[in-house]
Amino acid sequence: MEKVRCPWCGSDPLYVKYHDEEWGVPVHDERQHFEFLILEAMQAGLSWFTVLKKRENFRLAFDNFNPEKVAFYDEQKVQQLLGNPGIIRNQLKIRASINNAARFLKVQKEFGSFDTYIWLFTGGKPILNKWEELSQVPAKTPLSNQISKDLIKRGFKFVGSTIIYAHMQAIGMVNDHLVGCFRYGEVGLSKP
Repeated sequence: MEKVRCPWCGSDPLYVKYHDEEWGVPVHDERQHFEFLILEAMQAGLSWFTVLKKRENFRLAFDNFNPEKVAFYDEQKVQQLLGNPGIIRNQLKIRASINNAARFLKVQKEFGSFDTYIWLFTGGKPILNKWEELSQVPAKTPLSNQISKDLIKRGFKFVGSTIIYAHMQAIGMVNDHLVGCFRYGEVGLSKP
């Protein structure tokens, strides 16, 4: 019997793998948090699939999403990234990624980890939604508004409410798999 999935992932193997193995699974790894922050910002105005197809190129270009390295990229590195056809070559987004790495390190210093900071907003537990149709899933929520405002106050860029809600979905702060999707229950049982 064929598995029922959220319809947004279509049938492309890369997208299906992301849906089946990553999306909505609670993240507690610092490097993964930073990776999703960069990738979600890169997605602004584009489709997630566009970013997903370039993910490995981003890993190579951004030192495997190591914030300690990215925070200290200089102008020469910015120009190198702008010349890299394997990534999204948007100057504002590239510069925002470098800025966000420095802000990420500040949050780590203040809270002990970015993970501690971001999960405080949900009391350390995923929000389990019960959407039956894709049309019910919001693009942003009052909580994503709150997190976005806090990140902006801390100097982060490209962290609007819609980007932050997508981030919350990706890192499992919210389970937005549709209730009919085979991953809904599996992700809901994931240990936070």
